[in-house]
Amino acid sequence: MKITGVEAIELRLPESYSGPRLIVRQTLIIKVHTDEGIVGIGEVDSCPMVVRATVNAPPANSPISGLASVIIGENPLEIRHLNDKMYEASFDYGRGGVVFHTIGGIDIALWDIAGKYYNQPVYRLLGGPFQTRIPAYASTLFGSNGKETAEEGKKWAGKGFTSVKFGWHPMGQSEKLDLELVEGARQGIGDNRNLLVDAGCCWDTATAIKRAQQFEDYNLFWLEEPLARDNIDGYKQLSTVSRIPIAAGEGEAGRYAFRELLEHGGIHIAQIDLVRNGITETMRIADMAEDRGLKVVNHHWSSDINLAASLHFLASRKSTFILEYCVAESPLRWEVTREKMGLDAEGYVHVPEGPGLGIELNEETVERYRVN
Repeated sequence: MKITGVEAIELRLPESYSGPRLIVRQTLIIKVHTDEGIVGIGEVDSCPMVVRATVNAPPANSPISGLASVIIGENPLEIRHLNDKMYEASFDYGRGGVVFHTIGGIDIALWDIAGKYYNQPVYRLLGGPFQTRIPAYASTLFGSNGKETAEEGKKWAGKGFTSVKFGWHPMGQSEKLDLELVEGARQGIGDNRNLLVDAGCCWDTATAIKRAQQFEDYNLFWLEEPLARDNIDGYKQLSTVSRIPIAAGEGEAGRYAFRELLEHGGIHIAQIDLVRNGITETMRIADMAEDRGLKVVNHHWSSDINLAASLHFLASRKSTFILEYCVAESPLRWEVTREKMGLDAEGYVHVPEGPGLGIELNEETVERYRVN
């Protein structure tokens, strides 16, 4: 079997789209085609225009080649080999960031091909499962104040989630508002559900340490990304004194970036975004984290392709304990695949059992939002 083509398909909501505040506005789909008719599906959460250029750039003298030209004609089942080829072909313009995101999206599609070829779900190819259903938390945004945040919490608690995460703006504007938001979140979901807070990289080190102390009364499950992503020394200081577990990593691409965070940042929970790293690299990162006694979780703020890849990954990990489940009200979140991986009656999401990722693209949605 040989790779015959790689498509990078940008999806974007029109500027006139007037949906709710909570939105996924763009994503990028990868399709890897083969001469046996098997098509692998992947996704990249990055800057779509740059991803397209990274895939479609013409062949050049290595190490500055476009990625499609590097893998066309190769056996898609040789996944580790192809990851290394793409990495080496992008030495002079990659080794991180958007190029790593792109390699990761292609890698997910390669795993999808492998599962379809062997007629197995991806998690079995990864050596799993440790579990085939995973408890999910609703991943949402803060309201503009405590009252709106409480109403948001009631909404998702009422839909069966046993855990809810609130994040980003307007946290960080003032101490009073920060405490009001967290108090509203706790009131909204009640005392019998897990409360997670994503600060959205909004504080300096001293403020983050103070907030971690102030938030103890609200019994947080974890405090996520309280500092700028490059403030590794700050993470070390915070993680050393915080009684609330500190989670971070969603913005990192590749094991070399994660190594710095894991070895020197002192975090307690490593968050890995599958559509910024791919399955192969994510497994390497998870090994590093678990070897250091950390737990690993997914990051999910895009389509059900990301969700499916995350479920297969998490099924294969012993430290898995929770799943991020993006609840953004957007067709690019809910309508990109035909499968709907919803919660069961106990608040769990089941890992797809079909070959590969176990999902099928909704081509009508792809065509409706495709950017040519």
